Amino acid sequence: MTLLTANALGSLLANAISTSSMRLGRVVHARIVKTLDSPPPPFLANYLINMYSKLDHPDSARLLLRLTPSRNVVSWTSLVSGLVQNGHFSSALLEFLEMRREGVFPNDFTFPCAFKAAASLRWPVTGKQIHALSVKCGRILDVFVGCSAFDMYCKTKLRGDARKMFDEIPQRNLATWNAFLSNSVTDGRPMEAVGAFIEFRKIGGHPNSITFCAFLNACSDGLLLSLGEQLHGLVFRSGFDTDVSVCNGLIDFYGKCKKIHCSETVFAEMGTRNAVSWCSLVAAYVQNHEDEKASLLFLRSRKEIVETSDFMISSTLSACAGMAGLELGRSVHAHAVKACVERTIFVGSALVDMYGKCGCIEDSEQAFDEMPEKNLVTMNSLIGGYAHQGQVDMALALFDQMAPRGSGPAPNYMTFVSVLSACSRAGDVENGMEIFDSMKSSYGIEPGAEHYSCVVDMLGRAGMVERAYEFIKKMPIQPTISVWGALQNACRMHSKPHLGVLAAENLFKLDPKDSGNHVLLSNTFAAAGRWAEANTVREEMKGVGIRKGTGYSWVTVKNQIHTFQAKDISHRMNKEIQTMLSKLRNEMEAAGYKPDLKLSLYDLEEEEKAAEVAHHSEKLALAFGLLALPLGVPIRITKNLRICGDCHSFFKFVSGSVKRDIIVRDNNRFHRFVGGTCSCKDYW
Repeated sequence: MTLLTANALGSLLANAISTSSMRLGRVVHARIVKTLDSPPPPFLANYLINMYSKLDHPDSARLLLRLTPSRNVVSWTSLVSGLVQNGHFSSALLEFLEMRREGVFPNDFTFPCAFKAAASLRWPVTGKQIHALSVKCGRILDVFVGCSAFDMYCKTKLRGDARKMFDEIPQRNLATWNAFLSNSVTDGRPMEAVGAFIEFRKIGGHPNSITFCAFLNACSDGLLLSLGEQLHGLVFRSGFDTDVSVCNGLIDFYGKCKKIHCSETVFAEMGTRNAVSWCSLVAAYVQNHEDEKASLLFLRSRKEIVETSDFMISSTLSACAGMAGLELGRSVHAHAVKACVERTIFVGSALVDMYGKCGCIEDSEQAFDEMPEKNLVTMNSLIGGYAHQGQVDMALALFDQMAPRGSGPAPNYMTFVSVLSACSRAGDVENGMEIFDSMKSSYGIEPGAEHYSCVVDMLGRAGMVERAYEFIKKMPIQPTISVWGALQNACRMHSKPHLGVLAAENLFKLDPKDSGNHVLLSNTFAAAGRWAEANTVREEMKGVGIRKGTGYSWVTVKNQIHTFQAKDISHRMNKEIQTMLSKLRNEMEAAGYKPDLKLSLYDLEEEEKAAEVAHHSEKLALAFGLLALPLGVPIRITKNLRICGDCHSFFKFVSGSVKRDIIVRDNNRFHRFVGGTCSCKDYW
């Protein structure tokens, strides 16, 4: 057997660490025990402590340290650094304390590890004690120790101490500047990061990929498009345009700044892509409401065998939620199960959200219950699902589980949007107003435009249109489009054209080119029988070149999407659809259904009005669904506008007659028709 020298054995241990091979490390350890005297040379003992510590066998590392008679600062640093590297921060600080008890002074490598442990645990007092020790030992002037102390103060939210520490570092290297930039962005201060980058360039600093990524994150958070575009130019001049991390940062930056075509260009021109590149573009599509493109890119990534991550899956599930793509969402869910990530906090929350927005509240609840850990996003997702379904009691029950009433996390801005939306859709004015009034007094959250919009909508649904207008007049912030839109819709429903005109005038000031505002005013006049004024509004639209957006309804059958417009006769099964629609209408009228002719938006004869409302796009989609989908399969219809009141009534009759579940997702909420009833109290 060839005898290996101590230096050769040390090299093998170093190789075991670099390859993360515990088996090799144990074999070398056994050879040391068999061939060398005990105890082994101090440098070999340090190698062994380092190997066991770095490969996450802390007990073995501690035992070796205790059995090493001539342990020194290198021995202790090997143990502490390995513990920190593997996330054992409390243990690392305990060993650091034990080292000091033995009278061993930390060196330039020990202090950064101790600072990182204190920062990760968010223990500012311990961090300050370590800082004091580094000053006492004369190590604080070392650039790495100073940078670590600065990072610790940033992570523990001691901004004043962090800035003072940064200013006192005598020689700031690139790592120090990168730490400043990254922590400023993480702490929600993008403009401070921008200022630091400009200062860094003024003193002749040369950025690396970490610097570029940090600055791009600052531009993304602050939506600083012009600055980010200038940096893109610097990226090219500096030769970092082929760096994968920088390109990923550019995809994210352009996506958040609503320049999705630029994100696509950067992605297309990348010579080498990693999993983060694909994730970044999928997320950018979702942020820009390009849900179909996000889904197609995910499917393409599967064909190219891109490594799956929980972030990729959660982003794709968000895309499925946005377009009510239940079948694709179920497929992505199955993929998450295969990848063993379905119970991570990101994927689990996305599943709760996706099923809730696709109208499958039972599946949403199951995904919620199966999550081992839940956070505020998870609870908000389920409350939002209940709100979409109009299940105010369930939404309020979950809200009561949140702090301070329950043991869950404290609600945030979005929680109240979902809860108020649930109260609005259920017509629960009493609870809704109580919750709105408690936002600032009990939770310290200032109501925003979304909350005021929910309250106006809630009062309007309950028929309290004048009270809703008085509420708007008392708002401490400027009413937004959504606030005036909620009031105008209430005026249409409850025939209040005088207030409808006032709401429309404010909408025209805020967004004069939006066809929806003009159409809603015309519909308000039409619903009140004021046909001349309704026609005048439509003529004015034509005069200024504003066209009404086309209403579509679509239903998916065998992975194919079938789209319909009002009075559509283009479908290949049009003859069968018209026959089915006529049959349904006759049967429903015999059962007591009467067309709501007020919802005809033109001044026509009674028979013409009945024919017009009979061929709305959602009715055509329903007739096709009954023909194409097998018995027992729910008919899922998606609509880009609101379902009309006549169709809502018609669908209730049909669901009771044909014994089929009909689920409609319009641009307002879900309507689930089962056995002649709907999950919502009214079609609103």
